[in-house]
Amino acid sequence: MTSHVDEQVAARIAAAKNKRQQRRQQRAELDAARIPGLAARHNAKMRRWAEDDEPGFPGIAEEPGGGE
Repeated sequence: MTSHVDEQVAARIAAAKNKRQQRRQQRAELDAARIPGLAARHNAKMRRWAEDDEPGFPGIAEEPGGGE
């Protein structure tokens, strides 16, 4: 025979496990939805870089006179 306190503790532990599992499930769903967006951003960046006529790294301005 279990006491009322033992039942309450078991219920709280079960609730915490359920909450943790729900958070894991939500995080997995968000991660799965995030992957296509990251791929699209990466592809757009690569297209911009391919269209860039100037040599060097995009976004980094070179100093006049060769940077010496």
